[in-house]
Amino acid sequence: MKDFVNERWRTILARNGLTDFDALWDLKADWFEEPNHRRGGWSGVSRCELDRPEGGKVAIFLKRQENHKARIWSHPVHGAPTFLREFKHIMHYRECGVATLEPVYFGMHKAGKDYRAILVTEELTGFVAMEDRVQDWLKHGAPPRKERLLHLEAVATLLRTMHDHGIQHNCYFPKHVFTRINDDGSVDARVIDLEKSRWRPSRTVCAIRDLYTLNHHSLCWSTSDRLWFFKSYLQIGRLTPFAKWLWRLIERRSQRKNRVNPPRRRIVAKQD
Repeated sequence: MKDFVNERWRTILARNGLTDFDALWDLKADWFEEPNHRRGGWSGVSRCELDRPEGGKVAIFLKRQENHKARIWSHPVHGAPTFLREFKHIMHYRECGVATLEPVYFGMHKAGKDYRAILVTEELTGFVAMEDRVQDWLKHGAPPRKERLLHLEAVATLLRTMHDHGIQHNCYFPKHVFTRINDDGSVDARVIDLEKSRWRPSRTVCAIRDLYTLNHHSLCWSTSDRLWFFKSYLQIGRLTPFAKWLWRLIERRSQRKNRVNPPRRRIVAKQD
């Protein structure tokens, strides 16, 4: 597979002497996430700041792995670097209009008996993971409900767009969903960690999995806020028979697991 280079980034990479696979592989950078060793190899992430040709800095996440493979449909016997699957998912999400990471570079090379892969993406500047945002609200008090609902609406729209294209994320946790408050007060959302995404023929199948996952990890939200999110996702004002069935199913599953890991605190607004 030929190396991918985002044309918008070609001059930036050249400005920093990172024009090929070897230069990126040899770049000295501290680990943002310590390498994990499994699948017979290793995989790690670094955060790097690059110089812009016109001045200033821009941040990227540089992911490198060696002999870290998994079997996929195109490589069913020997497997392929897990970054290949993640890169393909990033490109598919973007083709479907799902807001996610911007790819900068991807490449796979063989060094002797070792299989190496690099995936570079742009940092989500100004975005905060919903998990971190909610933890801050739990600690210091949440904003008024009107502002909270802007975040919920952005996250619901993002998830609905995925499911409209048959994409099931499979790990739709608050830590994988990022939001940003724009200067005009609107909110944008992005989703990351796409490696385990799958295509499903049924939008309902996608919804059951991803809505349950998000709901179970968002039980610190009030029931009214979670129900508002659910209706926003379905684009309905009142619950239909199907919506009631789906909501009860998701709630039952969440409450069943909640008996093991109940939420310690609930979101309380500074003022509502």
